Amino acid sequence: MKITIGHLYPDLLNLYGDRGNIQCMRKRCQWRGIDAETIEYQLEDRIDFSALDIVLLGGGSDREQMLVCDRLRSIQKDFRDYVEDNGVVIAVCGGYQLLGHYYNTDDGRIEGLSLVDLYTEQGSPRLIDNIVLENDKFSLPIVGFENHGGRTYIGDNEPFGKVLYGSGNNGEDKAEGVLYKNVVGTYLHGPLLPKNPHICDHLIANALERKYGKAELAPLDDSQEIEANQYIYHRFTAKQ
Repeated sequence: MKITIGHLYPDLLNLYGDRGNIQCMRKRCQWRGIDAETIEYQLEDRIDFSALDIVLLGGGSDREQMLVCDRLRSIQKDFRDYVEDNGVVIAVCGGYQLLGHYYNTDDGRIEGLSLVDLYTEQGSPRLIDNIVLENDKFSLPIVGFENHGGRTYIGDNEPFGKVLYGSGNNGEDKAEGVLYKNVVGTYLHGPLLPKNPHICDHLIANALERKYGKAELAPLDDSQEIEANQYIYHRFTAKQ
């Protein structure tokens, strides 16, 4: 089996080292004997979504988001068709905001792709802290770090997780991120997948199932990763 990961515009949307999440996906595939390759796309490259199994859209500054958004809007239909066909997407921070209708900033509106029914407004202060989420879909809590000025509102969409500690989408509704079909949008920066191997496997399994039908992932020894996950969970929620 083989999966192909498309990393969109890593020269512009890699503000928080999102490439490390791809390395995590590839390594966990390699350990299971699954071939995984990465294709990095620059701004003017043509993207053949039919050749991709996972798309990663990382975070960047407002200026870089505007550059990327202009390009993405020119291929909006292809991206929408991929999403509606259950293509797997992991979108972080700026990439997450671009999935929605718009992001109103102090310098003007950044038009989004409207792939998911959500929108973002500039807020103050920035929401910066460790964050802990829970979602009954997943066997473990989701832990990470958030750093964003935008306040995102997802309406009736399902959140990535319920906030146990931290601020989440907007600091108001105790929701973080969004789940839509096989799309995960989130404000959790940096090593999201190394800290949460169960989320990494969720993405890989969805990609394999879409491509090959039902796919069971062989278990891995995640004892150290789970220990780290549980330490953060207990530290910030004070749950024993």
